[in-house]
Amino acid sequence: MLTTQQAAEKLGLKKTTLEALRCRGGGPVFVKYAKAIRYTVDALDTYIREHTRTSTSEYETRGGRVARRVK
Repeated sequence: MLTTQQAAEKLGLKKTTLEALRCRGGGPVFVKYAKAIRYTVDALDTYIREHTRTSTSEYETRGGRVARRVK
């Protein structure tokens, strides 16, 4: 289990960015024990895999599918 700081470092994000994603949604899944927030390595690896793109013209739709922008 990783702390928010450790998870942010693994993702290459600032801690505050990961906290913001946690509050508004769209970040990796997490575990909450009382007031403690923890991330599993599997959850972070899944998040990385799901956000891997081959082109900057790809974007994610609400259904989680990757689509190409139509010009």
